[in-house]
Amino acid sequence: MYARRSLRWSVIARFSWKPLLVFTAYGIVVTAVAAWLRSRGVDVGLAPGPISTIGVAVAFYVGFKNNQAYDRFWEARKIWGGIVNVSRSWGNGVLTFVSAKHAGGEPEAGFIASDEVEAVRRRMIYRHLAWINALRFQLRRKSPWGFEPKGAARRFMQETELGAMRKELTPLLPESELGVVCERVNSATQILRLQGEDLRRAADVDGTIDEFRLISLNDMITECYTLQGKCERIKNTPLPRQYAFFSAVFTRIFIALLPLAIYGGFAAAGQNVWLSVPLFVVIAWVFETMEQVGDSSEDPFENYANDVPMSALCRTIEIDLRQMLSETETPPGLKPVDDILM
Repeated sequence: MYARRSLRWSVIARFSWKPLLVFTAYGIVVTAVAAWLRSRGVDVGLAPGPISTIGVAVAFYVGFKNNQAYDRFWEARKIWGGIVNVSRSWGNGVLTFVSAKHAGGEPEAGFIASDEVEAVRRRMIYRHLAWINALRFQLRRKSPWGFEPKGAARRFMQETELGAMRKELTPLLPESELGVVCERVNSATQILRLQGEDLRRAADVDGTIDEFRLISLNDMITECYTLQGKCERIKNTPLPRQYAFFSAVFTRIFIALLPLAIYGGFAAAGQNVWLSVPLFVVIAWVFETMEQVGDSSEDPFENYANDVPMSALCRTIEIDLRQMLSETETPPGLKPVDDILM
């Protein structure tokens, strides 16, 4: 996610110099050819009216696509906001509900848990941290229809090793669970299943949770499944390709015809036809930029600069839950790098 209030001009230049160069060259060539043909009695200039109508239609079409792309991003961000909330609720619930009192023991002064109960709490909270990180890695796997940055845009790819999930989960899961989780296609789902198994064991075997509190914690796991499913729905269902594809096609057609319409208008008015070149470049750049903004924003989990900042959100959750465990050494929050928050 771009974390600065306004785009730096250096960023705009990095993305725009190549299209501006192409549009300038194309405008000069078209204007030169049209002027040469006009000098020989052949007028290839187009009436501005019909091209303006096409431009309005393209603007509406591209605007619709961009609205849908933003809706996908905002829904994804709201889902991850829900993950933050349920994570804090899970941490509070585990620390509150898992108690030595229900194991038949006598709680110490201030209801400080025994070492065994503390280990259960820590294991459940660490497993939840493993879930959010596994989900993050899964969502950042490349989709066949995902935005493919080229040229300067590749500089804004988020630096994340998508194959490093096992390394990330190693400090959070026991070795016996780590092997099971990493061998499965959907690791995040397996982690939640293990969480449910641990709750059942805590209720049926250890007796550290009573039935009422078991139901409450299990409802939180169900909510985690729901939020994960919503993320997977966005990840696995692209913006309908007919909207994405024809938006680009219509934009290119409009840009291809535009210099002839601008030239025709200047020629009919008896003005300097070469003034049509800079005007064409500006209009073409505006439409091309609108098209690229929507194209790069429609998939919010593609490991690109416009994505939901899942790494930063995971780190925020980790800090909160570790501090709930009274850990004094917590990792720092992630900061934007080159104005990009991962």
